[in-house]
Amino acid sequence: MENLTILPPDINTHWQAIAPLLMIRNEEEYEQAVERLNALIDEIGTNEEHPLYNLLETLGTLIEVYELEHYSIPDCSGSDILAYLMEEHGLTVFDLPEIGTPDIIEEILSKNQPLTFHQIQQLAERFNVNYQVFMKELEENK
Repeated sequence: MENLTILPPDINTHWQAIAPLLMIRNEEEYEQAVERLNALIDEIGTNEEHPLYNLLETLGTLIEVYELEHYSIPDCSGSDILAYLMEEHGLTVFDLPEIGTPDIIEEILSKNQPLTFHQIQQLAERFNVNYQVFMKELEENK
């Protein structure tokens, strides 16, 4: 067996504390991970200098992988997904300036204007979701 000298000598002690935070094997652990991620987002926001920022990113990635394996992407348009996310987060058309003006967002929500790839990227980042959930609308308009 290969010697694990590349790992810190106290890894066993620390891993026992960290491992439960990074394991998502079932729905209960998934729900706990989402709660942890939301708490980290509330505390850290986008502060990349925060000591727990890497944990936030890692946990987000683990949640995304679990969701891709266990939840199918809904058969909805990007504007439907946007409307849902806005409702879930209590947002109005005035709360998404990175997407466009309130008039542009209204046009997107009423399906009179498709989402652009740039808008999709911004929304995926804003809501911490895979950009593919918004892609149906973009693909339909090719």
